[in-house]
Amino acid sequence: MRRAEPDLPSDPFRSARALEVYVNVRRWGRCVLLATCDAELLGKVLKDGKITFEVREDFYKGLKVSVIEAIDLVRQSTIVNMIGKRIVKKAIEEGLIHPEAVLKISGIPHAQIVKV
Repeated sequence: MRRAEPDLPSDPFRSARALEVYVNVRRWGRCVLLATCDAELLGKVLKDGKITFEVREDFYKGLKVSVIEAIDLVRQSTIVNMIGKRIVKKAIEEGLIHPEAVLKISGIPHAQIVKV
């Protein structure tokens, strides 16, 4: 029997489950590359000075999942490329990236993780 989950605004896990991001996982050998972005950024082009950053569908689009599910994939990946306020904020909260390692492009946080 499946346990009923509360649908209350005060439930701290409910709002995190509702936030959607795209995840695209590529594996080769023992390496796992994860590209993840906040869903509304997919297909956008961010410009900031000389920087032009494309949130390309061929790189980022995969499954649409919750931020919590994406964070689980971050933990399992050897290389991570992430962009978006929700996914980067959660990665910082979980101690997966340091806030000073975040680059902002047009005000949107971007971070990478490489595990060696």
